Amino acid sequence: MTEPIETTNATQLSAFAHPMRHRIWREVPPDGITVSQLTHRLATNKGNVAHHVKVLVAAGLLAPAHTRTVRGGTEQYYVRTARRLRLAGGSRAATRAMFYSIAEEVEAAPDPMINHRTIRLTRPQADAVAKHLDRVVNELEPAGEREATYSVLVSVYRR
Repeated sequence: MTEPIETTNATQLSAFAHPMRHRIWREVPPDGITVSQLTHRLATNKGNVAHHVKVLVAAGLLAPAHTRTVRGGTEQYYVRTARRLRLAGGSRAATRAMFYSIAEEVEAAPDPMINHRTIRLTRPQADAVAKHLDRVVNELEPAGEREATYSVLVSVYRR
């Protein structure tokens, strides 16, 4: 299991303070993606995507990978520097941007399942629930390329 990126430095937290950067980061497959491909997937303009990709690369959250020649030009592929992300350091702006981008996806989803529960737990119980949910989500083997893509958000937090 790949350990998550701990976004603790100011550059990374600042990079994730914009919802589009969360959308881009989540959209990058393991084998990489180009700015043009992201533009089509996210239905936005190429300049906007290129700018946000540049910010993510500068923060160490994306990295240039392989290139390919297309019609006389060269396309750069980008990959994530880690499979998982953990927003650390208490950045409210990065957390707000992440939830905003996820809310847009949930709103557009045909049949989202949302389950939010508030329950009294001891600290060891909360730690055990968080560890169990993390294990369930991260031990799932991805299905083939032809299958639908689903997003899963797991969070245990103290109120």
